[in-house]
Amino acid sequence: MTKPLAHERHWAAQKERGSFVLMKLTAAAARHLGRRALSPLLYLIVAYFFIFSARTRQAARQYQSRLAAWSGNDHLRPRLRSVFDQHMAFAEYLLDRLDVWNGKLRLEQVELNDPDGVRTQLLASRHSGRGQILVCTHMGNQDVSRAMAELGDQVPLNVLVHNRHVDRFNRLLGEAGEQRLRLIQVSDLDTALMMDLSQRIERGEWLAIAGDRVPLHGGRCVTVDFLGHPAPFPQGPWLMAGLLRCPVNLICCLKVDGRYRIHLERFLEAPTWQRGQRDEAIRGWVQGYAERLARRCLEAPLQWFNFYPYWQTPNAQTDDAH
Repeated sequence: MTKPLAHERHWAAQKERGSFVLMKLTAAAARHLGRRALSPLLYLIVAYFFIFSARTRQAARQYQSRLAAWSGNDHLRPRLRSVFDQHMAFAEYLLDRLDVWNGKLRLEQVELNDPDGVRTQLLASRHSGRGQILVCTHMGNQDVSRAMAELGDQVPLNVLVHNRHVDRFNRLLGEAGEQRLRLIQVSDLDTALMMDLSQRIERGEWLAIAGDRVPLHGGRCVTVDFLGHPAPFPQGPWLMAGLLRCPVNLICCLKVDGRYRIHLERFLEAPTWQRGQRDEAIRGWVQGYAERLARRCLEAPLQWFNFYPYWQTPNAQTDDAH
């Protein structure tokens, strides 16, 4: 098999230049300079990565082009400034992550949009009842949502991630002062992992997992329409929900006019499938998730932080996992 070109590599195979290294630099600078003094320096840091990372520029341009075409809004078409602004939004998000980790973000600074009463169920699970699943996305600020559960409600929250270097990020979390998040690296839903997750659910704990990035090895994916083009999405969250037989909720935190707004939404009350219809059921759930994700993109177009060829098919990806 021909080895894929560098720009075709799996998102997890990319070096940390666009995420971990930038996060590390930002954390160190913020710790020594403070956020206000860091702002001019942050602009230069982002400019450096913007100039020397053609891949992230191309990914942002592709996303903005497809969002504009899908929505019919020409104002969303990519320009050099809008592509740079998306990179700056990511850097601002990193600073906000540090505020969350350091406990500087107060709950009264966050607005909650929860028409289905998901938070009430979240609180109730602390004392009795089974836990549930939160499907999040790499859009906006996931850490604010986690902080709401961890700091405000003291709800046990287990964050399932595909990154093999969880220890690095846990170490960075510790350096920034965060001691509460429980990151669990998952590569596949094997029997041991499912048993562990099932026990956590029965104890009233909640599971958080991203629904918008394919697994490390490109397996267990389903291709659905997203912004008018076929895109691969992971089956994992939905397969897990069906096997654990627990409700699924969607969560997304966007920054609007300088203020965070958490959107909580009930998605699946009792995920299950008939014999022989599992793949069809999961495809329908994923398509519904992709449609809701597209609407969130319209609310905050520059807060989409998947800086890789998102519409790339899984068979073009490698197993050279980062």
